Amino acid sequence: MGLTREEFVRESGAPAQAALEVYKRFFREGPSEFPPLAPVPTKSLVTPSPEGEVTKFLLAVPPRREGEQSLETESVVIPMMRRHSTTKTLCVSSQVGCAMGCTFCETAQMGLIRSLTAAEIVRQWYAAHHILTHDIKNIVFMGMGEPLDNYDEVIQSIRVLTDHAGPSIAMGSITLSTVGRIDGLLLLREQVKQTGWKSLNLAVSINAPNDAIRDSIMPINRSMPLDELVPILETWPRRKSGAICVEYVLIPGVNASAEHAAELCERFRGVRCCVNVIPYNPRRDSPWPSPTEEEVWAFLHELESRGQFCKRRRTKGRDSMAACGQLGNEAIRKRKFVGLSVGEGS
Repeated sequence: MGLTREEFVRESGAPAQAALEVYKRFFREGPSEFPPLAPVPTKSLVTPSPEGEVTKFLLAVPPRREGEQSLETESVVIPMMRRHSTTKTLCVSSQVGCAMGCTFCETAQMGLIRSLTAAEIVRQWYAAHHILTHDIKNIVFMGMGEPLDNYDEVIQSIRVLTDHAGPSIAMGSITLSTVGRIDGLLLLREQVKQTGWKSLNLAVSINAPNDAIRDSIMPINRSMPLDELVPILETWPRRKSGAICVEYVLIPGVNASAEHAAELCERFRGVRCCVNVIPYNPRRDSPWPSPTEEEVWAFLHELESRGQFCKRRRTKGRDSMAACGQLGNEAIRKRKFVGLSVGEGS
């Protein structure tokens, strides 16, 4: 699952055409011929939304060494209403847990347990598509973990997911979401300059109009502040019609006032972006409530009145802890932290 067609053909040792046919059948036809390799969800939770059912599913992650406990990944299939149809978006995890420590996020309360391999990322698509039988149109790296902390495996998984002999997901249908790790963004900026990569979508979790607020809810900002992050986004290589998604979790009493909206617009004036306003989904033992509808629409109106393109993210899956910021297994919180991988050799 973690190999592109060229890598599989090379490593299989079989005649090239025969190996290629096996590769195509595995990804296109599913596990009927390969039952031992089929990832089977250990649990699946379904909650309704106006667009259809939101499905959160868990996959067992087997231990990599003796004495290591089995873990689970969490993924979510989200129905998305389009003009004439409803499509399915798969939210994948790149790690079990997360080291970023954002105070509004359930995953961050786990700490980082370990990073996933490219195969363990791709198998989330395989299970969603072939086992749960969802026709996946888009993939977003917005599940558990910080993708740029697992850079090499995430990039490899995207190579596999976009392989035309494999899952064949369009590069323009994949979004990588990051808290704004500058070291990882510098690596990614070089990657998206490569042939076939420019249409990869970038989302950056900002959540505050200034460093004082962002420091208090996102520890990463203390070492990689907005003054260093924003210039990178201002010069981000993108396709002609592309825009960066600025994710903004709206938290009452923290970052949700009209003044905050005005400051955000000024801060991102030089960034071609869409501000995606995400009503806060309370984590377990949250110190904050969700914003009211009036607070959400007032913030959006303030952005629009200042000429900032913006959208409101619909809340889906909150009742099953499947909404944005709610993924994470409470039972495995705060196990031993592991090292990070921001690019090979780092």
